Amino acid sequence: MNKKVNIQGPHQGQPVFYKGKQLETADAAMIMIHGRGATAESILTLADEFSIGSVAYIAPQANMNTWYPYSFLSPIEMNEPGITSGLEVIDSIVSDLISKGFSTDRIFLLGFSQGACLSLEYVARNPAKFGGVFGLSGGLIGPPHTPRNYEGSFDNAEIFLGCSDVDPHIPIERVDETEKVFLEMNANVTKRIYKGMGHNINQDEINFIKSLLRGAI
Repeated sequence: MNKKVNIQGPHQGQPVFYKGKQLETADAAMIMIHGRGATAESILTLADEFSIGSVAYIAPQANMNTWYPYSFLSPIEMNEPGITSGLEVIDSIVSDLISKGFSTDRIFLLGFSQGACLSLEYVARNPAKFGGVFGLSGGLIGPPHTPRNYEGSFDNAEIFLGCSDVDPHIPIERVDETEKVFLEMNANVTKRIYKGMGHNINQDEINFIKSLLRGAI
């Protein structure tokens, strides 16, 4: 992980919710990042769909239910300090898991919508051989032509990108760009574009995540 920086932004000090196996006895941990206007508790309900009892699920809550105020395609400075604060929340959880003995290949990250954008941006800036990264209806943060000068390798970590071809918030071009960046960083990327789907999570995505989880632990 990157060198720690003491951040005091809008999301520091917000509650973190847990579900599933206790960390002390879990085989793996999944960090789950909710979308705009949603809650940590709402995204934790996805854990019921996975039905894997040996995983600890961890979901931080965004201040005012929003990680950053504007579209993820806006100039990054317009969405600060929310982006940096949110990234630091994820980093603090990852660092805590590592301190508790979890290797990165036992750490999974899942985000939906705004939470997917934040999760994908986090792993791009902090690449490692994670157990799996699931970006559901999201992409890397920043306006078109944002430099993607990320350093490091995913060492063939599994990254899943799922999105509608007509998503009103996530242009398919940004999903394609995200795939390209991660492939160049030595990730094993699975991208699935669903025709005519709304801005939501579908059963195919759940099945993929469940299968990958079961195969990894």
